[in-house]
Amino acid sequence: MAKQTTTKKPKTDRSNILLSTSERVGEIYIADDVVGKIAELAAGEVDGVSEVGPSLSGELGKKVGIKGANAGVKTEITGQNVRVSMAVCLKYDYPIQTVSHQIQSRVKSTIENMTGLTVSDVNIRITGVEV
Repeated sequence: MAKQTTTKKPKTDRSNILLSTSERVGEIYIADDVVGKIAELAAGEVDGVSEVGPSLSGELGKKVGIKGANAGVKTEITGQNVRVSMAVCLKYDYPIQTVSHQIQSRVKSTIENMTGLTVSDVNIRITGVEV
C-alpha cells in the first residue's frame, strides 16, 4: 500500500497571520491587530510625534467596542507583505518631511524585526500640529 502524503494548509483566519511552521514544535500565528500596535508604538517613539491618531474611525471604533481599533493605524496584510497607513499629530516646529521619513523608517524596521514580515509601504497622514 502506497503512503499518501498531504500538505497541511495554513488556517485562514483574517485576524491571524501564520509566521512560521515547525514540524517539531508547531505553528506561530500573530494577530493582525498586533502588527498595528507595533506600528503605533514605533511611530510614537520618533522625536517630533505628539500622538499617533486619533482618526475618526479609530475613535469611533474604540467607543463602540470594536476590537483592534488602533488609534489611527490601519494594516493590510497579504501573505508575508504588510502595508501600513497611519494618522499622526506632530509637535510644532519640527520639519514635517524629516519626521515623516523617520516614522516610516522606524515603523518599517520595527515591524520587520519583530515579526519577520516584509513592509512594503508606510503611508502617513498628518492630522494636526500640537503647539
